[in-house]
Amino acid sequence: MSQVHDPAVLHHDMLIKIKTSAKEQKPKTCLSCGTTENIKNRRYCSVKCRQHLRQKLNTRSGLLQALNTRYATFYFTDRVIILDVVPHGIREIFRYTALRTEKSNPAEDFGRLSNMLGGAWWAEERRTAKNYLASRRVLEMAERCAISEGLARPRLHRAPTVKPENLILLDIPRADLTSHDLGRIIRNAYRRQVKIHHPDVGGKAATFRKIHAAYKEMLLWADHPTFIRRRGFPDKWYYDGENKKWVQPVILKK
Repeated sequence: MSQVHDPAVLHHDMLIKIKTSAKEQKPKTCLSCGTTENIKNRRYCSVKCRQHLRQKLNTRSGLLQALNTRYATFYFTDRVIILDVVPHGIREIFRYTALRTEKSNPAEDFGRLSNMLGGAWWAEERRTAKNYLASRRVLEMAERCAISEGLARPRLHRAPTVKPENLILLDIPRADLTSHDLGRIIRNAYRRQVKIHHPDVGGKAATFRKIHAAYKEMLLWADHPTFIRRRGFPDKWYYDGENKKWVQPVILKK
């Protein structure tokens, strides 16, 4: 089971890593597992990888509810994972930082951290028979941080209701969805994929059918684009205490 290590030390290391990586232009990594493979213009190495982390986060949200969480964030580096929790009525961040485990992905490391914190909560609840004392015990295990501008609750962002799989199949950057020439972009992307995946040029029929279906769906969306509004951070997974669910990192307009 993962342990929460000295948060002050690890938090300091994390800040150094962030500043260093920004200067060195660290290669783009998957926002779910951290790999640099199969990324290109994508934010995730695969849909399955993104879904795996989201499922892990959502199945372990009981502790956040017990802590009366207003919102929380989860993010990671190649050395640590960080869970920031902001309870209702408290203007501070409660930070839990744990070292990454060798050969484990962030979802598995989060599971270990969640198990450890959950175990501490239940141990205190059994000892005192008081839920609020169990929650207070878990909050006492965290590093307490002031809510700075960068860690304040995120604003609402408008996100297009487009299937991520369609963008991957057609190799269309999400940023192109706001282009006034989106129809042409979709058609050109489709032509490029036809040259690669059409059965007449040696492609697999099943893959080509998916590409063609994605092309049709994208054209329909371009004619009548729809959006949803949600809160989020561009580089962190965000827990919405009101809806009691985790939201993947959002894409901010440049």
